[in-house]
Amino acid sequence: MSDLGKFKITVFVAFSTSVGFILSSGSLEIKLIWTLAGVFLLASGSSALNEYQEKDRDALMARTMNRPIPSGRISPASALIFSIAMLISGFGILFIFTDFSTLMLGFTALVWYNVIYTPLKIRYAMAVVPGSIIGAIPPVMGWTASGGDLSHPGIMALALFFFIWQIPHFWLLVLLYDQDYQRAAFPTITQIYNNTQINRMTFIWIVSLGISSLLIPVFNNFQNIFVLVFLSILALWISIFSFRLVSQGSSRLLLRKTFLIINLYVLSVVAIIAIDKLIF
Repeated sequence: MSDLGKFKITVFVAFSTSVGFILSSGSLEIKLIWTLAGVFLLASGSSALNEYQEKDRDALMARTMNRPIPSGRISPASALIFSIAMLISGFGILFIFTDFSTLMLGFTALVWYNVIYTPLKIRYAMAVVPGSIIGAIPPVMGWTASGGDLSHPGIMALALFFFIWQIPHFWLLVLLYDQDYQRAAFPTITQIYNNTQINRMTFIWIVSLGISSLLIPVFNNFQNIFVLVFLSILALWISIFSFRLVSQGSSRLLLRKTFLIINLYVLSVVAIIAIDKLIF
């Protein structure tokens, strides 16, 4: 069942939620545990529902054909039941232990992912851009669950960071598995632009990701100047590293390294700001 709920992804979703909570409260509270449980269950249910929706296309892709439904390990009906159970449990926990804003953000994420983005990406190659809003919602849920103001620029800066990250993250996957996506009849950006153009656009988005990270301590009024220094160094490093996409082309090895590096970069940024908020 962990594969059906995309465990690795849902753990990261919960982690991003905790960052929003910590930035708002500046502490670890029992309410954080309930918030993470609710978000984790919602993300698991939404992911399982997505696999149910895309089961036929997943069966055509080498990257996804071993997922529980296309491989035959779980029937579509069982997957749907699991999804509904996770969603009900997640919404129940958020309803009891958080507030209306957090609950509605969770509902918005579900609708945006499974009702809007999932059908959209089988029609439009650039669907990932509006689809990336989904990844920006969990940290906002953590923020509101701890009592933070939804209109505060600090949480908007954090949400922007997560939004930008998902676009180069996905485009690198497309470059790595383009034939897979086309085999499953997904429209891809490679059908619109050549690899050189995509590499340049990916590089620009990664540089933008680095710049957006600097807005987080600024709008959250961090007192420790070293946080801004560390984030500036990391932003410069990720920009220099990703420039290889422009200067060296797009070998599979470089694409894989860049994919891994930007994910580690995001983890490093959120870890730094969360630890600083808890200590200082």
